[in-house]
Parts: sequence; structure tokens; C-alpha cells
Amino acid sequence: MATQTTGKTTTIASVIDVVGALATDSLSGQVYFMDTNKAGGSQNQGTENLRTVVKKGDRLVWTVIFLECEAYAAIDDIIIDKDCCEPKKEFYEGTDVSYWVGTVKKDVTITPYSVKFKVGTRAEPIETESSLFLIGEPI
Repeated sequence: MATQTTGKTTTIASVIDVVGALATDSLSGQVYFMDTNKAGGSQNQGTENLRTVVKKGDRLVWTVIFLECEAYAAIDDIIIDKDCCEPKKEFYEGTDVSYWVGTVKKDVTITPYSVKFKVGTRAEPIETESSLFLIGEPI
């Protein structure tokens, strides 16, 4: 089911070292984020501290890429102020591969969030410890 928005779509990709995350039981130093809005002002591309520039009506799509081809990782939840954005899990048609989608509900100055990942065969998800933010457009 597609969500109608008035803004642009920004993809936020997380690149995760599954083996490293399982070995350390942490995502610290094991996951990096980037988005498709660098030209729009997003900051800290390729780090654990991505700041994605958004405005009301923008559609956000969170995806996961894992470094090891035989490893498994998926987003389990996105913890964010629901007044700002309510991400929901969706699946690529005809597959069990998921991604998350949300629409920015209001203009923001800075809104922190974190991501929980299912990693390998670990029973409990692991949550990011880093500072991820949605930020308003730079002046």
C-alpha cells in the first residue's frame, strides 16, 4: 500500500557488520548510516551519527545492507517520536524482505531516533547506541 506524500522521498540505508555485531553484542562501531539527501544538507554520511534533513510531508524509507553475504540482519523497530513520524514495516512485493516507511508529520528542528535490528540468530534485537536525528532544513 503506497503512502501519498507531498514531499520528497529520502532513503536511509544502514550498513551493518553482522559478524562484528554478534561478536561484540553491540552495534557500536558495527553499523553506519547514509541517506539520499546529502545534496539537501544531510550530515555525517557513512557514520553512526547520521543527521537527515527533512520537512513536513517527506517520505522516509529505511533499508538494511549487510556486509557478509551469508549473514542476516533486518530492522526490527524504529524508535522515534510518533508525533513526528510513525514508521511501519513493509515488504518488497513477492518476498519476505522488509523495509520501513514513514512520512514526516511536521517540520522539525531536531528529532532523535534509534533503530533496533534483528541480527543473525540472536533472539533479542540490538538497538543503536549512536545519535541518529531528523533535522530541519539548513538555513
